[in-house]
Amino acid sequence: MTAVDLGVPGRGGLEFVPGASETLKPKDFTSDQEVRWCPGCGDYAVLAAVRAFLPKLRIARENVVFVSGIGCSSRFPYYLDTYGMHSIHGRAPAIATGLAIARPELSVFVVTGDGDGLSIGGNHLVHALRRNVNLTILLLNNRIYGLTKGQYSPTSEEGKVTKSTPDGSVDHPIDPLALALGADATFVARSLDSDRVMLTSVLEAAVSHRGTSLVEIYQDCPIFNDGAFDVLRRPTDAESRVITVRHGEPITFGTPRGDGVGRWAVVQRGFGLAVAPTDEVPRESIVVHDETDRQLAFALAQLSDQALEHTVFGVIRRVVRPAYDDLVRERVEAAKGGGDDLAALLRGGDTWTVE
Repeated sequence: MTAVDLGVPGRGGLEFVPGASETLKPKDFTSDQEVRWCPGCGDYAVLAAVRAFLPKLRIARENVVFVSGIGCSSRFPYYLDTYGMHSIHGRAPAIATGLAIARPELSVFVVTGDGDGLSIGGNHLVHALRRNVNLTILLLNNRIYGLTKGQYSPTSEEGKVTKSTPDGSVDHPIDPLALALGADATFVARSLDSDRVMLTSVLEAAVSHRGTSLVEIYQDCPIFNDGAFDVLRRPTDAESRVITVRHGEPITFGTPRGDGVGRWAVVQRGFGLAVAPTDEVPRESIVVHDETDRQLAFALAQLSDQALEHTVFGVIRRVVRPAYDDLVRERVEAAKGGGDDLAALLRGGDTWTVE
């Protein structure tokens, strides 16, 4: 097998068989396992988008690995004809970190949910993000525990009535984007399960990033939280709620009607952001999206509220920082080149001999 420059800076060093990539189709990434999700589950749309996206990477299937935890979304490794691991609850980022360090030629994905990734696995997620391990993390957020039959999750809105909160949840929900930004993640994005164009675009950007890429995907659970994101799907509602950001472009949204009304813009209001009709604000006051601006990223995350009055999609933040696994391998090679004696290193320092 001959190494070929893939033009994918985020996952450099990968190999594929010349000519094979051109023949790969989504069906080549489809396993022989029966897909077992409830009818109408948003996971189907995400799986279809991922299968369609993987051939574009021009990477051999044996160089792609999906690691998951526990939950409905964590069945992903079974349904993809790549290497995969269905790991333990909340620990997928930790297992994927070890894999990324030991096998730099692999493209490592983590698939998790709002319960798996933000509750029992919250600490592992935070540390993967702050370390900037070379991983692509897909966090499917349906605001409910689906596999365990409908308990409230860390992203469920306040007052949510579920089997475990019959009188309504009193918990304040986690904002995955704000959490990632607080951990100084180098790539943070959000998409919607049913928007194939947006999801594919975000996935391409995530994989091309070297370091930890977190993609939050709003995903419908038709059994236990049906219609949670319907206002973002219906055109009449979405045009005044969905804000798609693109680097270097003014942040505007909506569909202008015949009278010119119906177009909105994001503008600066004090230390935060606000939405105003475009015909009421000068063009120079409209915020231009800058993926490298951490403060803007925080403000955009805060603009996205739990009521979905406004929801920001697209790449929120993207900056360059050394990847953790690259640094670890450099340190190992430096130790080898310096002639360090491993036995001496293990026995050095604060050690005692007990007689």
